[in-house]
Amino acid sequence: MRLNLVLELLDVPGQLTDVLNPIGRLGANIVAVIHQRDVKTERGTVPVQITIEGDKETLNQVLNDIEEARIEIMQVDGILRKEKITTIMVGNIVDKDVKDTVELLNRIDGVRVADLDLKMSDHPEKSASRIVIEAEQGRRKEIMAKIKNIGQSKGFMVINEV
Repeated sequence: MRLNLVLELLDVPGQLTDVLNPIGRLGANIVAVIHQRDVKTERGTVPVQITIEGDKETLNQVLNDIEEARIEIMQVDGILRKEKITTIMVGNIVDKDVKDTVELLNRIDGVRVADLDLKMSDHPEKSASRIVIEAEQGRRKEIMAKIKNIGQSKGFMVINEV
């Protein structure tokens, strides 16, 4: 059996080795690796394509080990595992606690805040944040509703992508 993976790695020494070690340790074969450090995602991570072979049980264990190492598996055989949702919150986000807002978003099952930009204003109620969230595939509507509820509970105007 063969799997084609697309991973997002931090651009730091040792990340590629952290992915390749469980593959070899578990007895899967590496067919191909495409790793171009000069190509970066909007978050500054490096997308890496890896093709591996092995029996189904071995490949499942490889995927589990990679996830346990907190390495993002973005695609398996061309199927997205995570989708990105971008939302904007407008209001007094600094005084209402950015950290708490991020923690509330991260508590949504299957969600992780991947990026946050904050635009300050002389009028705190006009401050804005753009938040990029990674979420499990297929739960967009449910997650967008929860994001809206969190923002509204803090008195923010929430603009979710369509």
